[in-house]
Amino acid sequence: MINSDDLRFFRIIANHSSLAATARALNVTPPTVTQRLQIIEQKLKLKLVERHARQISLTDEGLLLAERARLILAEMDDLHEVLNSQQHEISGCLKILAPLGFGQEYIAPLVTEFQGQHQSLSVELELSDNPDWSSGHAWDIMIYIGELRSSSLKLSVLAANRRFLCASPAYIARYGQPETPADLRQHACIALRENAEDVTMWRFTANGSDKQEAVRINPRLASNDGRVIKQWALAGCGIIQRSEWDVAAQLKSGELVRLLSDYQLPSADIVALLGTDLRARSARTSKFLELLKERFVQQPWNQ
Repeated sequence: MINSDDLRFFRIIANHSSLAATARALNVTPPTVTQRLQIIEQKLKLKLVERHARQISLTDEGLLLAERARLILAEMDDLHEVLNSQQHEISGCLKILAPLGFGQEYIAPLVTEFQGQHQSLSVELELSDNPDWSSGHAWDIMIYIGELRSSSLKLSVLAANRRFLCASPAYIARYGQPETPADLRQHACIALRENAEDVTMWRFTANGSDKQEAVRINPRLASNDGRVIKQWALAGCGIIQRSEWDVAAQLKSGELVRLLSDYQLPSADIVALLGTDLRARSARTSKFLELLKERFVQQPWNQ
């Protein structure tokens, strides 16, 4: 008979692409992971994992076990928290996924503050600009910025966030400013590759109009790291499309200049995605969500 430790161990395997990656996550050797997996399979008399050259895939039985393990472990964690709540204590493990740059700047400080207020709570914060949506339910809260086409997760808006087109004064002095979106085809544009968006299609809406104009850019430079493209723009390498939270300080200081201000880009609200509805949500998740809303409604990047 398998136990809760076996379920937690198998959930870690299910969330990684290989047994070697699982070993790194657990800080153990790959043979240790293989041996423990074999013991679980022997207990169940089932094959749970197909081993390939450099990766693994779950069998149908493995997929079923991973999903049921998620539900069982969530129930166990919630039960533990309910029991602790009798002592007015927030505990358990809060799992958060956030974008890399925004997570470093704004989420990580709130995590340490929140954990400091609740000493029985542990927090796992993963930062990624290319999250694995298939494992979305493995997280209590996912912070998302950008165009969200579809999701089965619950959405809670944390803050409005506009997108701006901008460049450095040095770039403008050398190449001039675009007067219309179509002029961008003659400029050096820089693309940020994130969230599987079509990052070379820039869409504009003239102020006071509902008509959208789309321009396909041919980026001179592209990166999956927002910090890199901002540094390129600051260095005068080209024009970027970037979130208000990231460039507000540089626009205020004059290091960057907003372009095509007579047009609006699609907004990219900062939202929290949650795997459960309000009634089933744990206290640790609800309280952290309250903290996020309290802080971000003030838009600290504009202070």
